[in-house]
Amino acid sequence: MTGVILAGGQSRRFGSDKALARLGGHTLLERVAASLDSCPQRLLLAPPGRYALPGWTVQAEARAGEGPLAALETALAWAAAQAGPGWVALSGVDYPLLTPAVWQVLAAAAGPGHLAAGFLGGGTDPEPLPALYHTALLPRVTAALDAGERRLRQPWLEEVGVWLDPLAAGLPPGTLADADTPADLAALERG
Repeated sequence: MTGVILAGGQSRRFGSDKALARLGGHTLLERVAASLDSCPQRLLLAPPGRYALPGWTVQAEARAGEGPLAALETALAWAAAQAGPGWVALSGVDYPLLTPAVWQVLAAAAGPGHLAAGFLGGGTDPEPLPALYHTALLPRVTAALDAGERRLRQPWLEEVGVWLDPLAAGLPPGTLADADTPADLAALERG
């Protein structure tokens, strides 16, 4: 499995560089990276020179500025080139409570016939992050981008994946909480 963190965004809602914000003595970037430490290949999608993370390759998105689907395309292509066909564990930098158990739950659910595995948010809607995506999706992702799509939420992605209720899957409440704003981060600090 290849671990990939998306850290190339503008952090507009956060107001400052979200990846460098701190929670519990560590940056959000360090916390997400720790959840993926067991991955033999690790890619940080960010502008070169912005961050340094030991053991991680830093690379810009191939289609910079074209949205999260373009980031997935870069992640899948890089993983396929590095390790051949397989799974990509994809997370944004704003999920600081992730643990290795999250990825273990998804890997166990990603069986034959699935090309994605993720969690349901707020009911029955699949959340595109954090999730596993198979490198076999690369041609379909590239075609969607070439057709003008930019969003990571694609109906066809939902159809090829397995989407779990996080609580039913045994994750503690709040594990998938994200920190999009300083208020979100403050709420996570309060517990």
